[in-house]
Amino acid sequence: MTESSPAAAEAGFSGALRPAVEVSTRARNEILFAILLGLFLSALDQTIVGTALPRIVSDLRGNDLYTWVVTIYLITSTVTGPIYGKLSDLFGRRPMLMIGVSLFLIGSALSGLSQEMWQLILFRGIQGLGAGAIFPISLAVIGDLFTPAERGKYQGLFGAVFGVSALIGPALGGFLTDRISWHWVFYVNLPIGAITLYIIWRLLPTLKREGARPSIDYLGAAAFTAGIVPVLIGLTNAQNGDWSDPGVWGWIGAGLALLAVFVRIEARAKEPIVPLDLFRNRTFSLSMVAVFMASFGFFAAIIFLPIWFQVVQGSSATESGYNLLPFLAGLIASSVASGQIVSRTGRYRWITVGALVFVTAGLVLMTNLRADTPFPALWAWMFITGLGVGPSLAVFTIIVQNAVPMKKLGAATSDLTLFRQVGGTVGLTLGFTIFRSGLTEQIPSQLVAAGVPRQVVSNIPPGSFDASQLTSVGGDPMAWLQQVPQQFRPAIEQLIPNFVQGFHQAISLAIAGSFWLGVGAAIVAALATALLVEVPLRTTFGHEGEAQGAPASIPVPTLD
Repeated sequence: MTESSPAAAEAGFSGALRPAVEVSTRARNEILFAILLGLFLSALDQTIVGTALPRIVSDLRGNDLYTWVVTIYLITSTVTGPIYGKLSDLFGRRPMLMIGVSLFLIGSALSGLSQEMWQLILFRGIQGLGAGAIFPISLAVIGDLFTPAERGKYQGLFGAVFGVSALIGPALGGFLTDRISWHWVFYVNLPIGAITLYIIWRLLPTLKREGARPSIDYLGAAAFTAGIVPVLIGLTNAQNGDWSDPGVWGWIGAGLALLAVFVRIEARAKEPIVPLDLFRNRTFSLSMVAVFMASFGFFAAIIFLPIWFQVVQGSSATESGYNLLPFLAGLIASSVASGQIVSRTGRYRWITVGALVFVTAGLVLMTNLRADTPFPALWAWMFITGLGVGPSLAVFTIIVQNAVPMKKLGAATSDLTLFRQVGGTVGLTLGFTIFRSGLTEQIPSQLVAAGVPRQVVSNIPPGSFDASQLTSVGGDPMAWLQQVPQQFRPAIEQLIPNFVQGFHQAISLAIAGSFWLGVGAAIVAALATALLVEVPLRTTFGHEGEAQGAPASIPVPTLD
């Protein structure tokens, strides 16, 4: 069964639209629903768990292991993504996606049953092993079901899913934690995942490589894991520590050395986990650069703005989540709209460049953040930034999948996810470094400006202004006073309101300064996107006469 669409006709696409996997319209829509539900499941888990985590850590008495609940999930999901993507090219999307969703549900059930912190960390790792499959393979399934010429209409929904999950997650996490039990932030995944699993099992065909038995790159997978894990651990340590700490540069250095070994292994592998020849494709390479850099601004907005709302404005975690609504509204609207425009016109380069200009403009505006910044002004800045972020979530997947052979679709899509995740982690780490440095620099001058005598400020040890401690107590005067050494408390007790005022301005300036990193990264991403050669969107994909996954009439630019 084949079909053409009005969108294709409007864009000048000729002939019938022929995706790699042809199913009935009803089955295709049901599969699309299941895929979006699976993505919602994965995205919701991150926002809902984040809200409940303080209560979980308190109940399980695991404050010393707090960061590992997040880190282990990041590591396992990031490491397994490219491996799942390659295996889905070799053995089909259906079995790999079912394995991923099943592991995620097993990890969710076990996490909900956790009685000790080490159990939660272990089971969150299992969740991550499943989550590593959900996002890249879901995007690859869309690549199988829809040709690049029509895919934009559906890829835009993916950005909307992330926006909705970010909106619902904090409220749902708070409700379940406060009204029922934190265990239910994990159990809520089970019915959603069961529906997803059933539809995939019933309707999704298996498209796999024909011919000789596939060769699995076990050595490459081991080398990739051995290289990426230390890098992620080092970056996580850097968010809470100092770059001069061996626990930061030692891990990162060792990881980069092992990744160099991984590249050598992949260059000789018969079926590499990460096909290096993809990077000779100009469109693919520039897209990886653009996505990596664009992630800096996205993660800066969703991490640092809630800190400002909670610490400076005194909002709760749930309220700070709702204050991100303008950002999410812009993201959802532009994600859906950009996908529709690309599908109708077949054009994508200047849409993505324009989007990254919006990201740059929004982040530049947010560098003006101060303690007394009016909410309406900040909401406007956030909306502009969201308008730019949306297309980067939707359109780059279309660009990459359109530029690579069908037999490497899964690997290419998972590489895109990898660069987005690692880019966000690197951006977040560098952003926290800039934030801590800026806070340390701004606090003395802002305290003086708020009316604290200069002599008092100069006599307080710098260690009293530790960024992580100060952001945890926020504007609570008595909690702040507990962070100051005993011998200095009498001198400053009457000045606590001035200290709080100065600190709020200092943290606002420090957060504002961290946005400059996103500005620079967005400019680099825009320049990389402007260099793309706009390859016409294909109307067939994976059929006879397409030995390399693309019609001979459509050029695939390479890097010489």
